[in-house]
Amino acid sequence: MSLTEARHDCGARHDHGSDLAVPAPARSRRLLPSSAAFAGSAAVFAALYLAAGAPTPLLVVFEQQWHFPAWVLTVAFASYALGLLAALLVAGSLSDHIGRRPVLVGSLLVELGAMLLFVFAPDIGWVIAARTIQGIATGAATSALSASVVEHAPERHKKLGTILTSVAAAGGLGLGALLTGAAVQFSGHATLIVFAALAVIMAIGTGVAAFSAETASPRPGAARSLVPRVSVPSAARREFMASIPVHLAAWMLAGLFMGLVPTIIRDLLDLHSGLLNGATAFVEPAAAAVTGLFLGRLTPRRTIVIGGVAVLLGTAVIEAGVAAGLLSLLWVGGIIGGVGFGASFSGAVRSIAPLAQPHQRAGLFAAIYLVAYLSFGVPAIIAGLLIAPLGLLNTVLGYGVAVLVAAAFGLVAQYRLGAHR
Repeated sequence: MSLTEARHDCGARHDHGSDLAVPAPARSRRLLPSSAAFAGSAAVFAALYLAAGAPTPLLVVFEQQWHFPAWVLTVAFASYALGLLAALLVAGSLSDHIGRRPVLVGSLLVELGAMLLFVFAPDIGWVIAARTIQGIATGAATSALSASVVEHAPERHKKLGTILTSVAAAGGLGLGALLTGAAVQFSGHATLIVFAALAVIMAIGTGVAAFSAETASPRPGAARSLVPRVSVPSAARREFMASIPVHLAAWMLAGLFMGLVPTIIRDLLDLHSGLLNGATAFVEPAAAAVTGLFLGRLTPRRTIVIGGVAVLLGTAVIEAGVAAGLLSLLWVGGIIGGVGFGASFSGAVRSIAPLAQPHQRAGLFAAIYLVAYLSFGVPAIIAGLLIAPLGLLNTVLGYGVAVLVAAAFGLVAQYRLGAHR
């Protein structure tokens, strides 16, 4: 049953020709047109991840300023992912029960508080707290925003809505790192500039969420949905299981760029530049976002396979660049790996999302991002702990081998699943 048919079955009325159900209390307020709500939801989604990428070039600055060990830097990076995972497990399906709007408004207000905490943080402990709160806010909002973008999309743009949910995260991460790197390079007040601006953006995003029509009808079971669990509909399970090594390889590679690249540039390549840190962290997720947009015409399976091959090749080039101490190879590998990240993640989302009913959508997106952010955060923490005993070079090379193994398993899983279709 389609989303529109479901709303007809519930007796929902159309507002100004839109197919979005508007609850009675919302009819008294002015709501954004459906096209504006679609664009606004996608922009808010990207802004959340822009904020997530923003601290990357600042972490090495904080390390120099506050003199904490290198492993603390990776904890500061990964605490965001762990907070996000906790929120996904607890609140990932909540918007399927109480609606998208209250979850989004609450999450964005918490994100606004995290941005202000960054502005006033006096030491790395406060930064870790801010990163954790930011992760919680993003985790609570991610599945609701993913569903909201798809549901606000006009009928002729439903496929675009699904593509945007898969590329907004990568694009936002990269752009956040790049803009912050520029602020570090050209200003002595980068923290204030970046996070004050993001606080304003989150305030605007809260307004967008508050004045967008509700797209999910309330359902019982909200309290029960807060019990931590992963929700994958039976129709999507085979596809979801085959996608796990794909997500593991792609997001581990993203974690390498967003978590370790500034340290690699400083300690292995002996280069000291905020802009260079931000630009290098930018290339991989930026390539991922562009790829996700332009491969939308290919079948999901073919897109995933192209992505897996590119992750393998890109990781090999990155390994060569790190071993040889060549920034150019690091960039080339990042671009190739970013193409793989964008293709594999976009293809996996496109293959899985249509297999869920509307009331299952937020729970399914929660499961997808759960796998993604476990792959993004946990290996980075492990790598950080291994730097002291093994050295940075050996740790990075070993990390790359793990990505190669995961990507190979992902390709095998996709081949076997395709052979049984």
